[in-house]
Amino acid sequence: MTDSKSEKLNNILRGLESAVIAFSGGVDSSFLLYRAHKINKTGIIGITIRTPYIPVREIEEATEFAKKHGIRHKIIDVKFPEVIRHNPVERCYLCKQTLFRQIVEYAEKHKFEHILDGSNSDDSGEFRPGMKALKEMGIRSPLLESGMTKKDIRSLLHKEGLEIWDKPAMACLLTRIPYNTEIKSEMLRMIEDAENILFEKGYPGTRVRVHEDVARIECLPGYLEKIIHNPEREQIIAKLKKIGFRYISLDLEGYRTGSLNPEN
Repeated sequence: MTDSKSEKLNNILRGLESAVIAFSGGVDSSFLLYRAHKINKTGIIGITIRTPYIPVREIEEATEFAKKHGIRHKIIDVKFPEVIRHNPVERCYLCKQTLFRQIVEYAEKHKFEHILDGSNSDDSGEFRPGMKALKEMGIRSPLLESGMTKKDIRSLLHKEGLEIWDKPAMACLLTRIPYNTEIKSEMLRMIEDAENILFEKGYPGTRVRVHEDVARIECLPGYLEKIIHNPEREQIIAKLKKIGFRYISLDLEGYRTGSLNPEN
């Protein structure tokens, strides 16, 4: 089944004379960019948007991936969009509109025929207001069109021998903050610093959700017991408190996508 989806994806990409690919550095957009580049080296470019709520590590990894594979890549800097300053429920919709407007302008200016993003078929079943914005703007999602799931994508990356095949999912830092909360730069810095500490201590993919002065840690499966029994636990707590959190809690449900979404 994966082979048929892969060939369908290839056929879609072969039909594109030129395309800008929104490239976050995550598994999905990395796979799409890599596959598109293999098929059409001269007509493809990856565009990474750099904003205050995208982790610096993600930007660096996107840059490294593109450079390693000889893929054209550009970073566009965007200031914090005031329309999402208070983290509204429709944040993703408004954010996608704002950020993809920059990509559309770039594509039009440089005569690229299509704009692609890395949404896959799993995304269609989740609370994803941003998908509506992409559809309205005419952004194509070849992974979704070909029926690719996240599992398919990781399997194909592994088959290609690309080290990012098991990279944990990542999302913008705004997903760590409750809706209808004013976003401050200090808050974003605290979240990013806390997650970097946990990453360096061996907990990649961990989320630090913020509830005023409380840091609620959501770990991936298998990390709960590890962090509880870690001899460095007190050191981790001390570092997170030094960042500015007053209380540090470990969520016993562990990491789950959209834990701050309205239906959750």
